[in-house]
Amino acid sequence: MDLLDPEVFDEKVETILDEKNFYLKNYLSAETLDAKGIIKEYQAYAQRLAPHVTNISVVVNEAMKSGRQVLFEGAQGTHLDIDHGTYPFVTSSNTLAGNACCGAGVGPKRIDAVIGIVKAYTTRVGQGPFTAELFDVIGDAIQKKGAEFGATTGRRRRCGWLDTVILRNSVRLNGLTGLAITKLDVLDGLESLEICTGYEYRGETLEHYPASRQCP
Repeated sequence: MDLLDPEVFDEKVETILDEKNFYLKNYLSAETLDAKGIIKEYQAYAQRLAPHVTNISVVVNEAMKSGRQVLFEGAQGTHLDIDHGTYPFVTSSNTLAGNACCGAGVGPKRIDAVIGIVKAYTTRVGQGPFTAELFDVIGDAIQKKGAEFGATTGRRRRCGWLDTVILRNSVRLNGLTGLAITKLDVLDGLESLEICTGYEYRGETLEHYPASRQCP
């Protein structure tokens, strides 16, 4: 809403640029930014966006009350959740289904079903634990056939067998009522498939995702 209030927006841009320009000039030896230029550019954005800006919580709840179907779509995977994911290899927000309520401003009783989407194999971009990761020609074949590259970074995804330990964790954390399995065709042609059903740790088999290496 700040974008639609010129007085508030201008003040915030000028205030934050004092700090950012200090970093640009003194730490990065880069050109500083002009507040007036930024404000002018975003004034045009404000005019285009204004008809679409409203209290979305009211709109969504009214739609539900009138019997309309409302679909919330999540971004990022369960284990990138900042609280319940594989910290510190996570994103900066909550990615679990429950965050749809917080983000859209609807109560949890409004959610009728939660559908989880999982590949027929496991992938991961960047660093972090990956128990079922493949380092052989099969992993390379899955990566190539599945065109597994990070949507944002373009980085090659690490590939491995389906890990039902993290899948069960996802079911519990999101309260799934259904599961959609995708990319089964990527596994076509393989003579056999393997599935991770537990983790071996200090002589024990763990069926649930451990809290840490010290606290299974």
